[in-house]
Amino acid sequence: MAVMGSLKLPVLLLPHPLILLPTARLTLPISRSIADAILSLLDDSDAVLAAIPLPAPDSPSEVTYGTAARIARLVRPRNQSSPTQPYLLSLHGIERIHFPSPIQIHQLMDILPVHNVVYPSSEGIPSRDTVEAFKHAALVLLDRLARDSPQPQRKDDWLRVAAIVEGISEQRAAWMADVLVAAVSPQYPDRLAFLAATDVEDRLHRATELFIKQSSIQEVSKKIASAVDESFSRQQKEYFLRQQLAAIQRELQSLQNFPASVGPGFGTGGSTSELDDDDQADADDLADLRRKIEALDVGSEERKVGIREWRRLKRIPQGSVENGVIRSYLEWLTSVPWPSNSTTTSLDVLKDHGFLTRARAQLDADHYGLDQIKRRLMEYLAVVRLRALADAGQTQAQGDTPSTDTSLGTMPTPPMKSKGVKGPILLFVGPPGTGKTSLGQSIAKALGRPFQRISLGGVRDEAEIRGHRRTYVASGPGSIVQALRKAGRNDPVILLDEVDKVGHSNFHGDPAAALLEVLDPEQNHSFNDHYINVPIDLSQVLFICTSNTLDTISAPLLDRCEVVELSGYTYDEKMHIAKRFLLPKQICANGLSDSQLTLTDDALLHVATMYTREAGVRSLERAIGAVVRFKAVEWAEWLDKGNGAVGGEGTAKQNENGNEKQDGNANENAVGKEWRAAVEPHELEKILGIPRWDGEERDREEKRGVVYGLVVTGMGEGGILPVESTALPGTGRLKLTGSLGDVIKESGEIALSWVKTHAFELGITAGRGVDPLKVPDVIDVHLHLPAGAQKKDGPSAGIAMICAFVSLLSGACVPKDIAMTGEITLRGRVTPVGGIRMKVLGAHRAQIRKVILPWANRKDVEHDVALEVRREMQFVFVRTIDEALEAAFGRGALGWRKETILLESRL
Repeated sequence: MAVMGSLKLPVLLLPHPLILLPTARLTLPISRSIADAILSLLDDSDAVLAAIPLPAPDSPSEVTYGTAARIARLVRPRNQSSPTQPYLLSLHGIERIHFPSPIQIHQLMDILPVHNVVYPSSEGIPSRDTVEAFKHAALVLLDRLARDSPQPQRKDDWLRVAAIVEGISEQRAAWMADVLVAAVSPQYPDRLAFLAATDVEDRLHRATELFIKQSSIQEVSKKIASAVDESFSRQQKEYFLRQQLAAIQRELQSLQNFPASVGPGFGTGGSTSELDDDDQADADDLADLRRKIEALDVGSEERKVGIREWRRLKRIPQGSVENGVIRSYLEWLTSVPWPSNSTTTSLDVLKDHGFLTRARAQLDADHYGLDQIKRRLMEYLAVVRLRALADAGQTQAQGDTPSTDTSLGTMPTPPMKSKGVKGPILLFVGPPGTGKTSLGQSIAKALGRPFQRISLGGVRDEAEIRGHRRTYVASGPGSIVQALRKAGRNDPVILLDEVDKVGHSNFHGDPAAALLEVLDPEQNHSFNDHYINVPIDLSQVLFICTSNTLDTISAPLLDRCEVVELSGYTYDEKMHIAKRFLLPKQICANGLSDSQLTLTDDALLHVATMYTREAGVRSLERAIGAVVRFKAVEWAEWLDKGNGAVGGEGTAKQNENGNEKQDGNANENAVGKEWRAAVEPHELEKILGIPRWDGEERDREEKRGVVYGLVVTGMGEGGILPVESTALPGTGRLKLTGSLGDVIKESGEIALSWVKTHAFELGITAGRGVDPLKVPDVIDVHLHLPAGAQKKDGPSAGIAMICAFVSLLSGACVPKDIAMTGEITLRGRVTPVGGIRMKVLGAHRAQIRKVILPWANRKDVEHDVALEVRREMQFVFVRTIDEALEAAFGRGALGWRKETILLESRL
C-alpha cells in the first residue's frame, strides 16, 4: 500500500451505525463539550478531523480505517429537543485514512483525542473490464431506482446521475464509486468493507458487487410491496363496498318500518325478516359455533380439529373465500352427533317392562305378516334392553363401592363407559311393493329412533358415500354424514334403499366398495368421511338395506349383510293388508268416510286375483284407489242433486234387509234413490275394465304335451309358465324356442336324453335301444316356453320338460291344476332349486292345487310358506324322476314295463 503522507488529526467517534464515506455529507447531533472542542479547532487549524465508525457490539473493539472530514457546519437549533446533545455538526468526507496502530474504543473516551493517521495513495488506473462491469451494474441499479421512485424530481436526479456514469472516465471511476455507494446506502457491513478498500481496483469490484446485490434487493422489495398493496387495495375495496351495502340495507329497513309514507307498493308492513344480513346475527352464529366446539369431549379428536380450525378462522379476514370454507367445515363438524352431544335411547324406556310388548304391537300395527323379520327385530331389541340393564347394574355397583384411599398410592377405578350394542346390518330382498322401505320406518318407530333414508339407485361416485376432500371446490360430506346430521343422534335407523342398483367401478371410484366400511360391524366404529376427516362411530346405527335381487350385489358386500327375504304376499295377506291399510288410506285421501264406501271381501278378492298379479301390493293399491275415486265421483254427483247435506255429512246405514239407506243430516226435500255404499264384484268391470288375467286362469287346459312349471320373474315375483311341446315331421332333432339361455337349453337336452333312454320302460317304444323320434316315424320335437320377449334361464324347468316329452310321446296328459319345478340329472335324480317361496306363492295366486317339488326343498316349504297356503295346496316331494312322473300323471297312468329300483350307496 502506497502512502501519500502522515500527520496527526483529532478523532471523532461516529455513533453506530453511521459511516462517513469520501465525497459524502453527514449531519449528527453532538454534546456541548465536543462542540466547544470543535470551535477551538476552527480557530487554530484548517478544521479537518478523522471520523471513524463505531464497531458493532459483536465485532472487535479496535478501529483501523476512517475518513478525513472537513467541518462544514456547526449550529445550535432553536427547536432542539435533546438537552444532552444540543448542537448539530455537518461533516464532508474528503479522503480515506489509515491508522498505523489500531485504536481501541476505550482510548476514545476523551474529547477529540489526537492520533497519527496515514493517507493511503489513491493513484492508479483500474482495468477497462473492471470499469465496464462497474458501469453496467451502476446503470442497472440507477434504472431500477428511477423506475421505482414515486417522486418525479427524484426520478430525474437518478437519470442525470446515470448519464454521468455513462460518460465517466477510467480515472474518475473510483470517485464515482464513492459517490454512488454513499447515495444508495447499503447495509452497515457492506459500507464498512467498502471504506476499508483503499486499492482502486478492489474498490470498484466491491462497488460492483454492492450494486448487483442492491438491484436484487430492490426488485424483490418492489414485488413484495406490489403484492401487499394489491392485497390491501382489494381488501379495502371489499370492506368499503360491504360498508356501503350495510348502510343501504339499514336505510331500506328504516323505510320498511314506515310503509304509509312511501305509498303503495313499497315496504313489507314494518316487520323485519329473518333473512336480513344483521351483523349481530352473524356474531351470534359464531358464538354458538364456539360453544359447540367447547362442548366436545376434552382430548377427543373432533375437539382438537375444531380448535385448530377455529384458530385459523380467527386469523383469516372475514370477507375471504377461505373464511367461508373453514366456517362451513366447522358447522358440519359441530353438527355431527358425537358421543358428547348426542342423545340415545333413555334408560327409563328400556327398563320399562312393556318395552318389548309395545315394540311388537307397533310392528304388528304397521305391517301384517312378516313374522321372520319381526322375530329378528325383537331379538335385537331384547339384546339392547338386557345390555342396557347390565350396564346400569354395573355402574351402580361401581358407585356403591367405597373409594380407595389415595394416600396409599392406589387410584380409584374410573367407571367403565358402555359401548352399546352393535346394530345389525339387515338386507331386505324381495320384489317391489312388498313393504321393504315402509318396514324400515316402522322399525324406527318401534325403536323410538329417528329414521333417515338414503337412495342409492344410480349412485356412481364414491364421494357421494364418503364425501369430497376439502381441496375440491364446493366440497361437502357424504350421504352418511348428512343423514347423521339430520337425525341428530348417533343411533338412528338408516335405510340404504336400492343397494342392488348402485353404480359399479368407474373413473369416479367404486361406490359399492365404499359401502364395505359402512356396513362392516368390525370397521364402522371409525368410519372416515373424506370431508370431515375425523373418525365417526357408526356402530350404534341400525342399517337396513333393500334390494330387489342379490345378483348385482358384490360378494364382499353381501357377506356383511344379514339377508332377510320378502318373497311376496298370499291372497289372504293381501286381503288383510287391503282392509287394514290400503282401503282406509284411499278413502281418506279421496275425501270420503268409512260409512260412504265399503268393499266386500268378494270384491277385494276379485280385485286381487283378476286385476293384479304381483308379489307386492302397489298395483292392488292403485286398483283400490281407482274404485274409491269412482265412488267419490258418484257421491259428489249424488250430493249435487240435493240428495244429501250441503257439507256432505249424511251417512249411509244398512237396514234390516241389508240394503243401505241415507240417514243423518239428509235434506228433507231430497227426491231420488238412496246411496249405495257397497261395491260388489259384478260392478268392478264397469269401474276397472276387463280383468287382465282372467284369460290365463280360464284357458288353462289339459292337453297332450303341455305341462305347467314354476318360475320366478326378474323382479322376484313367482308365477306359472306353460311348457309346450309338439311333434312334427323332421330328422329326429330337438328345437328350443322362447328366448332361452344356455342352462335351460341344456336342461331340455338332458330331459330328452333321459326320455330316449327310458322310452321302453315308459311304453313309448316296442324295444330297447329304439329312438322314439325315428321309429315308427321320423319326427322333430319342438319345445317352446311362451312370452318369448322375456329372457329365461335356469335349471329348474327340468321336471316340467321331462313331463312334457313323456306326455307328447305317450299321449298321457298332466292335469291343469298341477305345477312343478326341479332340476334333473342323467341318473334320474331330482335336485333342489331356489325361489321356492316365490314359486309356491305364484302357484297359489294361479289357483294351482298340487305342486311337485324336489325332496331337498321340503325344509323351504315348511319354513317359508305360510300355514294357510300349505293347507290349501298339496305338496309332493320327489327324489327321482320316476316319482315325479307318477305324481304328475297319476299312479298307473303310464304303462311301465319294468320296475326300476334305484340303489344309493351311503358311507
